[in-house]
Amino acid sequence: MRVIVIDRLGGPEVLRVAEREAPRPGPGQVVVEVAAAGVNFADIYQREGAGGYRQETPFVPGMEGAGTVIAVADGVTGLAAGDRVAWAGGTGGYAEQTVLPADRAIAVPEGISLQAAAAVILQGLTAHYLVTSTYPVRVGDVAVVHAAAGGVGLLLTQMVKLRGGTVIATTSGGEKDELARNAGADHVTGYGGFREVVDEVTGGRGAHVVYDGVGKDTFDDSLAALRPRGMMVLYGAASGQVPPFDPQRLNAGGSLFLTRPTLAHYTADAAELRWRAGEIFGQVASGELDVRIGGSYPLADAARAQEDLAARRTTGKLLLIP
Repeated sequence: MRVIVIDRLGGPEVLRVAEREAPRPGPGQVVVEVAAAGVNFADIYQREGAGGYRQETPFVPGMEGAGTVIAVADGVTGLAAGDRVAWAGGTGGYAEQTVLPADRAIAVPEGISLQAAAAVILQGLTAHYLVTSTYPVRVGDVAVVHAAAGGVGLLLTQMVKLRGGTVIATTSGGEKDELARNAGADHVTGYGGFREVVDEVTGGRGAHVVYDGVGKDTFDDSLAALRPRGMMVLYGAASGQVPPFDPQRLNAGGSLFLTRPTLAHYTADAAELRWRAGEIFGQVASGELDVRIGGSYPLADAARAQEDLAARRTTGKLLLIP
């Protein structure tokens, strides 16, 4: 079978196509034929060896996907060949087949395509924990959603609106403005002017929460846009990692809260994973949550897909199709 393998850390050029033997399931595992694999900034961080995303080489990247179970280890219950599943986390998704822990394979309901499942599972889980657990959005809360036309941003915007919040969305303009509005954003602005929009919308009080997956370029203004006791939720670093800073800035800003959450800690056990996934798939099936697939690439074009994502030339979700 074909896989994308990383033998050394570096730029997109380190992603290469390789042939490997088809996998067999070990204890507690299933083998899945991959229908689609999601492309995420976390994949880029793994490729570069950034921070907590560093992996030992060689490895097959890919934290997210969906497909059909083709083999099940002895003793595994609740799954059988032919079942449609999705997953998020780990590595190994950039491949024609992958091995999963059976307790991390999430059943895909009928009526949801495998491509849609691959497009929503990781970023949907991320958006879900951000609005339900990291900062539980309440009716009337004002939330800044950065990169609102991206994969997480579009889902976040919709989920904040479903919970009764007001969304101030930032984008780089053009088509992305319209996408953010279509997702339900109440106000859409560029990155350079969002603080003024927050002041206008809130009468100078500031936002309750900023959801920031951009990082270095937006961090300072995001802190300044919060009201006293507001929360800065830094969940990504598309523009680069935030440099170390003096925590007294949280005091000076009004006893602010800062958190750097990650999906693994919000899907720590199978029950929590299935609860979140069940709510997401339920919202997709009901039409409450729209999943935008911004582009599909052949598996061999993984480097181009990551380049397009890193350059922020894309909207919605990017998929690799084996």
